[in-house]
Amino acid sequence: MSYNLISIVAPVYNEEENINYFYRELKAVLTALKKDYEIILVNDGSRDSSLIKMIGLQKNDPAIKIIDLSRNFGHQIAISAGLNHAIGDLIVIMDSDLQDPPAVIPDLIKKHEEGFDVVYAVRRKRKENIFKRTAYSAFYRILNKICELDIPLDAGDFCLMTQRVATELKNIPEKNRFVRGIRTWVGFKQVGLEYERQARHAGQEKYTWIKLFKLAFDGIFSFSYFPLRLSSIMGLVVSAASFIIIIYFFIARVIDENSLPGFASTRIIILFVGGIQLIILGVIGEYLARIYDEVRGRPLYIIRQIYQQPNQPPANSTNLDYPAR
Repeated sequence: MSYNLISIVAPVYNEEENINYFYRELKAVLTALKKDYEIILVNDGSRDSSLIKMIGLQKNDPAIKIIDLSRNFGHQIAISAGLNHAIGDLIVIMDSDLQDPPAVIPDLIKKHEEGFDVVYAVRRKRKENIFKRTAYSAFYRILNKICELDIPLDAGDFCLMTQRVATELKNIPEKNRFVRGIRTWVGFKQVGLEYERQARHAGQEKYTWIKLFKLAFDGIFSFSYFPLRLSSIMGLVVSAASFIIIIYFFIARVIDENSLPGFASTRIIILFVGGIQLIILGVIGEYLARIYDEVRGRPLYIIRQIYQQPNQPPANSTNLDYPAR
């Protein structure tokens, strides 16, 4: 399957230590492809010198387009902003911290040429600590079990897709975005490609545990009704247990008129039922919050400025120099 232009979409958030290295490695790979390309860097509200360094790169390379968001909207929104501005026949989504190696891009393209519309990278091996590796593995397997979609195991946002697939993603307006789930939902011919996920080149991990839990909730509540069904099941279980306890106390009262239920057991039952009610309300609240987000109709993001050289065609890689490290 032929293509003329490839777009690279990379969110950037406080990556001042990585951006030049990422660009150099990416540029080397794109040069070897001998195809036109554009590099879309989405500045997701960086507070360090990331934007300054990106502007320096962009002044020397007309292939670079910088989407500067007005604040930090989050990784998934930054990906969506980049997709909305990508014009390539093929689009590659990847992180800018070198955990997604640019050297994998030719392999993604080769797999696409076999007839696939989406080639998603599957993490064969991760370099995070054991707690994060365990949490990621558990999340993907739980999501796969409770979700109505067959979301691939251990596949993140690093992928290649055709412009047709990207267009369908752009047309999905939901606010709490779980891009890898939406990518699966749109369908088309998809296939995985294993790769070894690298450790960060430098700097701090941007996905804190709180952000990871939010991403997990977005994935679960956006693509599964299981939490609501589980709430119903819990309600039925508690009702059945309460009915059994009522029968027990009734029989105990008939057998021994002096028997009285203890205060401890009464408190335990009240606390247990109250806890179940709060859990169910919390689950309903998560779904209501997402409905509220959609009803408000706010835009996904706000762009402060777009940096690109005017009237410049996408780069063809043979005449551009690398910047200094």
